[in-house]
Amino acid sequence: MKSRRAADIMTCPVITIGPDALLIDAIELLLCHGVSGLPVVNATGELVGMITEHDIMNFALSGDAADTRVQEAMTTQLTIVAPDAEMAMAINHMISRRLRRVPVVEEGRVVGIISRRDVLRAMLSMYREYH
Repeated sequence: MKSRRAADIMTCPVITIGPDALLIDAIELLLCHGVSGLPVVNATGELVGMITEHDIMNFALSGDAADTRVQEAMTTQLTIVAPDAEMAMAINHMISRRLRRVPVVEEGRVVGIISRRDVLRAMLSMYREYH
């Protein structure tokens, strides 16, 4: 069996948002696309953070989403993987750090994202193929 890589299971293209966007714009994108987090990229397309439902809900208790920029609520300490990283490594990061998603980054730019759902989809495919 060939070892699967992050690029084999990632979702792409990725819906992203800029750090200067408002939180209400992030909420709209999350709801419109049915995702729970968005990579935050700067003007040159480099990953600078993640904004998630959790980040927004935490901020909403003390702030105003209509007047707050994504950069004020986003997470900047990120776990990322390269496209050629082994799938097991990405999954281990997700499990050990209780992450819902991991950006797949190449040369500073987001090329994909691996969510829990992507992992489940890959697992189902593998089990069906080999059992």
